[in-house]
Amino acid sequence: MSYDYQTADPALYRELKKYAAWSRNHPTEAESLLWNYLRSCGLGVTFKRQHIIGDFIVDFVCLDRKLVIELDGGYHSLPEQAISDEQRSEWLKSNGFQVIRFTNSELFNNINQVLENIKEYL
Repeated sequence: MSYDYQTADPALYRELKKYAAWSRNHPTEAESLLWNYLRSCGLGVTFKRQHIIGDFIVDFVCLDRKLVIELDGGYHSLPEQAISDEQRSEWLKSNGFQVIRFTNSELFNNINQVLENIKEYL
C-alpha cells in the first residue's frame, strides 16, 4: 500500500523517531484513554499513534482515510502554542489530511461524543 505524504527531513528524522517512540511508551492520560477506545470500538480502520508525518509527530492518524486526531492539553491554549497548532494543521491539510482536535476536557467529560465525531469524519 502506498501513501502519498511527505516524510520528515532526514536531518530531523532520527530525533523525531526517538521522541515518537518515547511518547508511545509514556502517553498522557488522555492519549491512553483515546488509544484504548480507538483500538477496541470497532471503527473498521487502523490508527497509528505518535506517528511522524512531515516534520511533525501527530497524536493519532488513520493513514487509509488521511485523518489526523490531535488531543490538546492545557498548554495548547497558550497563544504561541495555538499559532503553532494552526500552522501544523494547515500544513497537514495542505498535504491532504483532515485534522480534528479535541481538548482533554472534551475527551474526559464526553468520550461518547468524541467517538461519534471521529466516526462522522471516517
